[in-house]
Amino acid sequence: MRITRVLGAALLTLGLAAGPAAADSTPSASPSEDDAAPTSAGTSFRTATEIDQGRTATASASAGDYLYWSFPADIGQRPTVRATVKLPAEHAAQTWQIDVYDGLRRRQACQYGAQTRTADAGTASVELACVLRTVRAWSEPWANDPLPGTYYLRLTAVDVPTADLGQPVAAEVRVESKDIGGAAAVDGRLAEPLVPGVAVASRQDEDDSGVSAVLSGIEPDDGWSSGWWSDRWVWTAAGAVLAALAGIGGYALTRGSGRPRHVPPNA
Repeated sequence: MRITRVLGAALLTLGLAAGPAAADSTPSASPSEDDAAPTSAGTSFRTATEIDQGRTATASASAGDYLYWSFPADIGQRPTVRATVKLPAEHAAQTWQIDVYDGLRRRQACQYGAQTRTADAGTASVELACVLRTVRAWSEPWANDPLPGTYYLRLTAVDVPTADLGQPVAAEVRVESKDIGGAAAVDGRLAEPLVPGVAVASRQDEDDSGVSAVLSGIEPDDGWSSGWWSDRWVWTAAGAVLAALAGIGGYALTRGSGRPRHVPPNA
């Protein structure tokens, strides 16, 4: 009975510990469909159109234009950027490309995905995709690791015949993320996410200057992560509890009844 109670307590503890981790890994609810999705794109980093993850943004443009959007990415997320370009009925072969930059405007490499594709003559549309590396809480100054903050998506045609320049095209972009969790957790964190103008805004808040100078106001629905918490703390605590209970159970099994053995008197 004692061993049964010990095992029951261990399972209960593990279930309670795993509960928060399972809740954290659940994808957040998509934004309300009542919120209008952006229908235009910027033409530079400074004029990039802000979009939320999980929403499809559209834009009408001309072949040869540079289209920019920005989106937030937080610690532990692995963003996937997808773009679809609808082409005119008649056109020559065109090559389209998507590039992603972080808050410091450093180009981020794609782990996998068709970042560049060529649409043959007469093709109705071309689809592009880029899966980024997992966003880290902290990185060495010399590294090019993706860090929390604003990310920029640039869509453009890199090889368009002169006769096709200026032809109308329609673009759709969508950003979604997979929550990697504690598997990507590191020690340390940034003082502030890499959001354009956030350092200026912080100084103004300290000086009570008034107006904020943040250039990008978009952020995750539940705010930016602090960087110190991850589900690895839950599993570490659960492992420690299970190890302690296993030690108690092993001691209970090996120590015996505790009564002294009967020694027959010497004949």
